[in-house]
Order: sequence, then C-alpha cells, then structure tokens
Amino acid sequence: MSKNRHNNNKAENAHKHQTNAAEEAAEIKDVLDDTSAEETDETETEAANVELQNQLEAALADVEKEKKEYLFLMAEFDNYRKRVTREKADIIKNAAERVLLEILPIVDDFERALAATADSTESLREGMTLIYHKLIKYLERNGVKPMDTDGKPFDPDFHEAIAKIPAPSDELKGKVVDTTTKGYMLNDKVLRHAKVAVGE
Repeated sequence: MSKNRHNNNKAENAHKHQTNAAEEAAEIKDVLDDTSAEETDETETEAANVELQNQLEAALADVEKEKKEYLFLMAEFDNYRKRVTREKADIIKNAAERVLLEILPIVDDFERALAATADSTESLREGMTLIYHKLIKYLERNGVKPMDTDGKPFDPDFHEAIAKIPAPSDELKGKVVDTTTKGYMLNDKVLRHAKVAVGE
C-alpha cells in the first residue's frame, strides 16, 4: 500500500514536472513567436517607411518638375507680352512714319512753289507761306526736323549721293556741295535721306 502510494506520488510528480515542462516550452514558444512577430513587424514597418520615402521623393520630383514648367511658361508668356507690346508700338510708330513720309513731298512742292513765286504778288506768297509754315510746325510737333547738310562731310547714313561735282574749294572736297532734296530726321532716326551732290 505504501509502495503504491509512493508510486502514485512519483507519477504525480512526474506528471506535474511534465506539465511544468510543457508550460515552460509553450511560454518559450510564445516568447519566440512574439519576438519573431516583432521582427516581422519591424521589417514590414521599415519596408513601409522605404516605400513612403520613395513616394515622397517621387512627389517632390514631380512638384519640382511642375515648378520648372510653370516658371518656363511664365517666362515665355512674359516674353510674348513684351514682344506683342513692342510690335504694337512698332506698328503705331511705322504707321506714323509712313504718314509723315507722305507729307514730305508736299513740303518739297511748297518750297519749290515759294521759290518760283518769289516775284509774285504779296498776297499769294503770304498765303502759300502760311500753309507751308503750318506744315512745318505740324512736322516739328511730331518730331520731324530737316537735316543740316550743306558743307557737311558726306555720311552715307544720312546722305544719298546722286552726283559728284568739282568742289568749289579744297575745303569742300568730300563734303556736300549741293542738296537737291532735303533730308529729314524723325526724332533720332532718318525719316528720309538727303539727296546731295558731293564735291571732289
């Protein structure tokens, strides 16, 4: 009886020891599983961070690209606006130049008429002179002024040589001896070249 009890106690102790060992093994397995899960979570988190970093860099690159394209378009538009403004100003300026240039032959005719009517009646000459002066004042108000050419050195930028004639003196060689058609400046630009005879 005592032997059976001893065997039972021994069996119970072995069973308890086995149960305890099984529990410890289970705990160790849980710890290992938790550690493995944590390592897996860390790996997944790191991979997610890398993916997010890549997406962020791609988004920043897109923003930079869009910014460059925007700045390029703004610069292109600004150039276009300046070009249109300049072209518009040129059109207005050229239109004005054409109108003023068309008036110059009328001025020439008046000057010839005044020269031809030097001996005519005073009233006729006064009327013509009055109209001539109005034309000249109109041209001056619009920036048109006659060139001073006689006795000046020949300059192809301002003069158009239509003839070479013997110079009356050595001082007039290579200079304008006679002006057949007056030249005119529009502000700082040649509106019409002077037609001149140059001494040689």
